[in-house]
Amino acid sequence: MNRLITFTFFILSFNVQAQIINNNSSFLSEDNNLAIQYYRDGDYEKAVVLLEKMFANPNNEGYFDIYFNSLLKLKRYDVAEKVVKKVMKQHPENDAYPIALGKLYQEKGDVQSANKIFNDIIAKLPKDEFMIRNLANNFYRFENYDLAVQTFKQGRKILANDQLFTYELLNIYRYKKDKPMLMQEYLDILPSTPQLLLQAENVLSMIFEDKSDYQTFQAAILRKIQKAPDAEIYIQLLTWNYIQQQEFDAALRQLIAFDKRTKADGGTLFNASFTFIDNGAYETAIKAYEYLLTKGKENQYYLPSKIEMLNTRYNLQTSGKYSVADLNLLAKDYQGLLDENGKNRNTLFAIKKLANLQAYYLNEPGKAEKGLEEALQIPGIGATDLGQLKLDLGDVYILSNQPWEAFLVYEQVSKQFESQPIGNEARFRSAKLSFYQGNFDYSNGQCQVLKAATSQLIANDALNLSLLISDNIQTPTDSNALKMYADAEMLVFRNLPAQAVKKLDSIAISYPQNGLADAILMIKARIFIKSADFQKAANMLKKVADDFKDGIWTDDALFTLGDLYEKKLNDIAQAKSYFQKLITDYPGSMFSAEARKRFRNLRGDGV
Repeated sequence: MNRLITFTFFILSFNVQAQIINNNSSFLSEDNNLAIQYYRDGDYEKAVVLLEKMFANPNNEGYFDIYFNSLLKLKRYDVAEKVVKKVMKQHPENDAYPIALGKLYQEKGDVQSANKIFNDIIAKLPKDEFMIRNLANNFYRFENYDLAVQTFKQGRKILANDQLFTYELLNIYRYKKDKPMLMQEYLDILPSTPQLLLQAENVLSMIFEDKSDYQTFQAAILRKIQKAPDAEIYIQLLTWNYIQQQEFDAALRQLIAFDKRTKADGGTLFNASFTFIDNGAYETAIKAYEYLLTKGKENQYYLPSKIEMLNTRYNLQTSGKYSVADLNLLAKDYQGLLDENGKNRNTLFAIKKLANLQAYYLNEPGKAEKGLEEALQIPGIGATDLGQLKLDLGDVYILSNQPWEAFLVYEQVSKQFESQPIGNEARFRSAKLSFYQGNFDYSNGQCQVLKAATSQLIANDALNLSLLISDNIQTPTDSNALKMYADAEMLVFRNLPAQAVKKLDSIAISYPQNGLADAILMIKARIFIKSADFQKAANMLKKVADDFKDGIWTDDALFTLGDLYEKKLNDIAQAKSYFQKLITDYPGSMFSAEARKRFRNLRGDGV
């Protein structure tokens, strides 16, 4: 706790003292407040006139920093020297004042005198952690950052503990953007304080400017690994460093080498595979799982690796341009998993994935329907999982031209889980089904109910659909255009993107004055995102953000742009600009809280 308090004080510069004083302004005279305001505004001439009177009162020594600093700004070195020497006599035990005198000599250009003072102070450093920290804080207070570092390092030697003062040193190195020392400090402390790994990654990613920084860091990590080959924290850091450079296979090679060298159980590699997946490196993740499978069925990660490899192949082969042959092979592998392990609640994920492949990619909705209906009979499945199975089954009924069956299933789940998220999801799917069918009044009525849903996402989707309907059924022409749009959405639902785009493009030809332009751009953007054509998607979203500032999709478009530039187009500056625009221009958006969180993370706040 003491370390935290000291560290908190340490990161504050001397003007914060004025802020503290100002927060107690009810106890100060008008002159006090005015002096502080002059100081903040940089009007040091006026500030000094008032501060001189205030500092003459022994009870006002708290104003020393701003009075002394104002004199330095005005280059009134003689006055400043008299002031500091006076307080040195009054408080010989306080090393802040000799440091201030050294600072004065530095400002005057008398480096030799300044260094003599500083060296004498550090040479007399006591074997006391609190006093060492306090002295370093005083150096920091007067912006002598290098001397603060020197004090902390000397303190480590005196106290024979290289682990002390790490947080303070990291803070100084980060403030100075001293990349070599920041790298070294993290490398030295991480084995004993592995919880700092995430902080290290965030801080370094903020100050590293190009690939050469990562390569320099990589060389330093490898030197550490040579000395401590079994230190898992360095392998994790090296993996992160490779990932930042998009060198996923290199990261995998290091992880496999570490696993073999330490004769580990594969846990580190298994956990790292999720990082590959998060970065879209599906092929690398699959290689990781293939290696883990070579450890044999007795290994605890064998079955999880087999499962995750199938799911990763699913993500890879259903994104972008997919091959029916590959998907058929994947479906067979899911079926093989079910044949080997049986159909039960533990293999429910495989049943659902297989059904999804059959329904949306392999044109086998009948098989998907049968598989999901059989899954509903599996004993021991929880109520929520059963409800989700029914929703999936309802969707398949739509694909197999059984809308009434779909409607009945949705209604059943909606009533069973009244006012619960899954129940609201069922009601919204029912509303969407009515929308696809052109029954706009009923669909709008369902959406009106859902606008009050506790699930913000469902409520937002319902509101958008309601507004879309209300804005586009004013005339028969509007309704006809909306019906074409609904047909296009149905094609997207059926995973027929090319046909959907063709239908969307025909709306403007048939109904040139339609009001669906922003909605059409949004649905096209989503089609392009699914097919991994991220730049085309970004172009669509930019048109929504630029041309429809008061539209119902604009905040959604801005958030999606930020997400694309952060995760897919690797342009952090653009990502921050779109998140910031969303926060500033659309503070009431359901996306604003997440946008603020993402913006602060990209900016490096809270690290």
